[in-house]
Amino acid sequence: MGKEFGSTGQRKVERASFFRRFIRDRRGATALEFALLALPFALLVFAILESCISFAGQEVMANITDDVARQLRTGQLRPADVAGTKLTTLICGKLEIIVSTDCPQQLLVDLRQYTTFADAATASFQIQNGDVVLMQGTSSQTFANSPGPAESRNMLRVFYKWPVMTDLMAKSMANLSGGRTLHFASVTWQNEPFDN
Repeated sequence: MGKEFGSTGQRKVERASFFRRFIRDRRGATALEFALLALPFALLVFAILESCISFAGQEVMANITDDVARQLRTGQLRPADVAGTKLTTLICGKLEIIVSTDCPQQLLVDLRQYTTFADAATASFQIQNGDVVLMQGTSSQTFANSPGPAESRNMLRVFYKWPVMTDLMAKSMANLSGGRTLHFASVTWQNEPFDN
């Protein structure tokens, strides 16, 4: 007795021969390889771009912090010139080349006088619950804007909450609330003997 057409055995043989033909067929190999490699390649390109732009933003902010510190050290900028939100506005004005229009909301500035450089060396910060917390030794501090007079020791710390642009990278790079990462610059100096 012969097998009926469409029996289970014949379907298995047809399926096996179809898969053998599919595996041996090389006509769509390039398209398939591209489809498999396109996503990892795109992720790598976006990661490189994200890192490069973030690094450029960090370097611009560090240069601006150095420039503002030099102006404070030489007496070009006086306490009245940086009082209140003027210091934040000054730094944001210089940062506008690389940051968005929400700079005043994302920028944190701490400028304070220290009695010795050893005291300044104990200043640090932590990220707690997605926010920046200033520390002096083991105790926390609030942000201040109190530059010292001539020949005083000062420290300027600038924090910017940099937005992570690529959604795929936000989970791995972001360490602050709102999917942002922290850019930080600090300068410690002794003022020159300018006239108070």
